[in-house]
Amino acid sequence: MPAKAVIFDCDGVVVDSEGMTFDLLVGEFAAHGLHLTVEVIARDFIGGTMADVANRARAAGAALPDTWVDDFYQRLYAHLAGGTPLIPGILPVLDALEAAGIPFAMGSNGSDEKMQITLGQHPGLIARFGGHLYSGQTLGAPKPAPDLYLHAARALGVPPADCVVIEDSPTGARAAQAAGMRCMGYAAHTPAERLSAVGAEPFFDMADLPRLIGLR
Repeated sequence: MPAKAVIFDCDGVVVDSEGMTFDLLVGEFAAHGLHLTVEVIARDFIGGTMADVANRARAAGAALPDTWVDDFYQRLYAHLAGGTPLIPGILPVLDALEAAGIPFAMGSNGSDEKMQITLGQHPGLIARFGGHLYSGQTLGAPKPAPDLYLHAARALGVPPADCVVIEDSPTGARAAQAAGMRCMGYAAHTPAERLSAVGAEPFFDMADLPRLIGLR
């Protein structure tokens, strides 16, 4: 049965910002005594808030200062503002949803400011979401809590069971599962088995997504 609404994660699903963030974290952690590869950071830190990232890094031995989250956000925003590409194939997915009259929203663990910076680089993209850009930080309940996705579904006026979530992290997939929503797991950069282990249906190419959610 076709989806009646679609809720997208932002980073790694709509904008290709995860790799840029991980590259920056490698240097940040190393400067504070924790030497990790991009691969380890991508595996162990994807999907959380930056406060979660800081807590995990400190637990692993990084001597991060108390102001690190706010300081890092400013460096990250400047880095992303320099140019954050879109995930290949995402615009045709939005075209297909609009053509089918299916509403869509964004639910991100990133901040509102971060979404404005990354999405705002691409003319007309923010407007296509019709005001339905939601931050788990602003809501006070980031993923893996289901609140963010439930909030987006209510705003779209569609029951959770009729929504499909597009995610690239196990954290987000757990949120979708807890919200009672089908989750498609974009596995271009996340191992498919990690996504399927938490209830997501892995796929590797955005060009396949309209068909997978019943649009064609």
